[in-house]
Amino acid sequence: MNENKRILLIEDDPEISKLLSVILTTESIETISAYSGTEGLLQLQAARFDLIILDLMLPGKSGEELIEEIRAESSIPIIVISAKVDIEDKVNVLKMGADDYITKPFHPQEVLARVEVQLRKSNLHQLATTNIVWRELTLHTDKLAVSLGEQELQLTNAEFDILSLFMKNPERAFSKKSIYEEIWKGTYFGDDNTISVHVSNIRKKLAEHTSDEYIQTIWGIGFMLV
Repeated sequence: MNENKRILLIEDDPEISKLLSVILTTESIETISAYSGTEGLLQLQAARFDLIILDLMLPGKSGEELIEEIRAESSIPIIVISAKVDIEDKVNVLKMGADDYITKPFHPQEVLARVEVQLRKSNLHQLATTNIVWRELTLHTDKLAVSLGEQELQLTNAEFDILSLFMKNPERAFSKKSIYEEIWKGTYFGDDNTISVHVSNIRKKLAEHTSDEYIQTIWGIGFMLV
């Protein structure tokens, strides 16, 4: 499943970079290491990658600056791994376009599980399925994209997965717990703003092209596509 998958590790600590590489290569994933933001951008320009694992505190360009530059050109999945534990830091990078956030120190199995979730999107390219339509939204399952009318939405991997879940189950209310466990395949601890931030980002991108409401907050429950 992970054969031919390549992950770019942008981490200035050689020991952590080496540990991540060991964890991932056990699953037949190829890794390339970069030790600064500038080196990471050069690697992205020189080769194709399926996923980026990114530290925030880097020499030269910070991880936050890198996310902004990468998102201006690409929707490649980005997992942030950082020692920053404040919820504000996590919310900030998710709003900027990161797909997931892991705090240091991390457990190898957690890294693998979250990497598998992000790689799943590219694996779906191999599946032949039909488009899903809801009102003016179209889920293009062949190219893993969503369009509103004639406008294609520039979604991150996590945003695509959440909107895809909603479109496959319109007018069904999802709690944040059920969304998290469906998408991230992990235990939801109830204090994670990840879902709210991603849903907020989807709403903003929809609002760029329409004033119609598509995602409704169901107080006490969660969210629903309407």
